[in-house]
Amino acid sequence: MSPKPASSFGRARPHAKPDTKSHAAVMRVAGVQMASGPNVAANLNEAKRLIGMAVEKGARLVVLPEYFGIMGMKDHDKIKVREEEGKGPIQQFLSETAEKHKIWLVGGSVPLASDDANKVRNSSLVYDDKGKLVARYDKIHLFGFEMGKEHYFEERTIEPGRDVKVIDSPFGRIGLSICYDLRFPELYRAMKDVDLILVPSAFTETTGKAHWETLIRARAIENLAYVLAPAQGGYHVNGRETHGDSMIVDPWGAVLDRLPRGSGVVVAGINPEYVHRLRKSLPALTHRKIHRC
Repeated sequence: MSPKPASSFGRARPHAKPDTKSHAAVMRVAGVQMASGPNVAANLNEAKRLIGMAVEKGARLVVLPEYFGIMGMKDHDKIKVREEEGKGPIQQFLSETAEKHKIWLVGGSVPLASDDANKVRNSSLVYDDKGKLVARYDKIHLFGFEMGKEHYFEERTIEPGRDVKVIDSPFGRIGLSICYDLRFPELYRAMKDVDLILVPSAFTETTGKAHWETLIRARAIENLAYVLAPAQGGYHVNGRETHGDSMIVDPWGAVLDRLPRGSGVVVAGINPEYVHRLRKSLPALTHRKIHRC
């Protein structure tokens, strides 16, 4: 079982939270936390185990973290295993696993071929319960960071996407994003009315410790939507340390489940009806003044 939140800082008091008595539309969703390495086959085996754990807990939607298939020794290692859309072992694994368990499965990010032979598209792929690819989102915002001995330049190996992606599903309207996208609230505003935001990530320990929870809960509160954020969490063979703290947050900003470190899953029930009721009680999204849409 995933650990309970370490603190209740900033959470709404029970008596202040809007009514959540209706359970008719509650659906179980899960996020997988890993510490992926350079071996694709080994990572897929670990993902398989953790997806099975989520299914045993009743999850019908399971989301894997960013780079779940490979965290190479060097940034360019992911280019060596990139796949054409619809082909390759990582995509085959996702499709077959979704069909086997009859779940919706999201490959947090998969290295797909780009127009540049020296780069990949960092793509989030969504499969339905029949194993069919129903959506693809290419990461728009590319991480760049320099502090002390830490240096990250995603633009050197990744070609950015351009399109905002929202899909209809049995779990409501889902908005797709990846990791560094989390720092750009305008992306989520462009999604318009979504019930669930996905943020598969690989936040560094440095930035995650400082900002991860604040950003996740802010995106939930300001958009009055659930946020499911599965993450890489731990020490990697390449020497990198990722923050972890995978979590599921409700539209009121309450953390429903979290996993601070290590491999495992977070699981919670989501209810699109609750989202709609909240937006009637607090119609902040309709009160916006500074926008062009």
